[in-house]
Amino acid sequence: MQNGFTGKKIVLGVTGSIAAFKVAGWVSTLAQEGADISVVMTEAASRFVTPLTFAALSGNPVFTDMFQAEEAHAISHIQLGQEADLVLIAPATANTIAKLAHGMADDLLSTTVLAAACPVLIAPTMNSKMLENPATQRNLTLLRELGHGIIEPEFGKMACKTEGPGRLPEWEDVREQLLASLTKQDLAGEKILITAGPTRENLDPARFLSNRSSGKMGYALARTAKRRGAEVLLISGPTALPTPYGVRRINIQTAKDMHDAVMDNCGAASVIIKAAAVSDFRPRKTALEKVKKDTAELVLNLKQTDDILKKLGQKKEKYDYLLVGFAAESSNLRAAGEKKLKEKNLDLIAINDIGCSNTGFEADTNQVTLLDKDGFTELPLISKEQTANLILDRIGKLLTPDS
Repeated sequence: MQNGFTGKKIVLGVTGSIAAFKVAGWVSTLAQEGADISVVMTEAASRFVTPLTFAALSGNPVFTDMFQAEEAHAISHIQLGQEADLVLIAPATANTIAKLAHGMADDLLSTTVLAAACPVLIAPTMNSKMLENPATQRNLTLLRELGHGIIEPEFGKMACKTEGPGRLPEWEDVREQLLASLTKQDLAGEKILITAGPTRENLDPARFLSNRSSGKMGYALARTAKRRGAEVLLISGPTALPTPYGVRRINIQTAKDMHDAVMDNCGAASVIIKAAAVSDFRPRKTALEKVKKDTAELVLNLKQTDDILKKLGQKKEKYDYLLVGFAAESSNLRAAGEKKLKEKNLDLIAINDIGCSNTGFEADTNQVTLLDKDGFTELPLISKEQTANLILDRIGKLLTPDS
């Protein structure tokens, strides 16, 4: 299955830090995801991890000096940077950062960066005092002004036994920043509000009404929208999923919580995607103490919750946002979608077929039908992340119909 790394040429610069061993794992993962990786190591980096390790993990020769690169007939020190889709320097020491900030080209890595015709990402990794030193901070500012991306270091305990900022970030966060650099920023400037997951309607302190939503589709939409440059607010019911990198998240429990959070934030959004499975009903009464089995009433009285999507449709003209809804259906998909599209005043609806084990709730794959005023499109059975990208493609066309 293809992903954002498939077929991409990535130059990875490794400098002299103990964190180089963590980057070896990144190389293995990138290679498994289909990236073509060329590793460039400084002399100091080779003292921490051998070039042979990176060669075995990447499946490509490792470059350690200028002359070695020139001897490789297909790739010179100039071509390394010019043929790459992305240059990543991780870990990046204070010394390497200083070189790059001042345009030095005294080794293969710095020369490659100067010649690069692609995005360059730099992951500073060093002792906290070195990172916070005004000279290092000035150099990082210069690199940002040159257009290079800085992967912010994490706070934590260092190999030198001190604690503070300077640790190499975890791979999942770095992965998202790499993918964003390799992805067209076609949603830059958009503010997208996405709802995800289930809601819970309390029966008593121990029990609640809910549904099978895992939140995976909404989280995939949030993750891919952020990659494509959008500012994303995720309003989420209870899930076990981590917050996507760079996404602001508001946690809610009940349908009323969801209603209030959405209404408080809808006015700032240019796009709203309602992917959450909000409870349609809630108990008329919630017991303050756990209901005992021998005293429980066997008839549960319910009342309808607020129709958030319908309210958003009514407010759409006032706030001028694009409104996208989801419909979880098990039969008559198109008819149900057309009815909801009209009644809720939607711009686009994604209809989930929840009748199969590999689509809809809890599954990692999905197969949806997209419906708007111009017609419908049946998407193939693909991952939820791929589905999210296709939905965002359609949203992009609706945002810029003349492009």
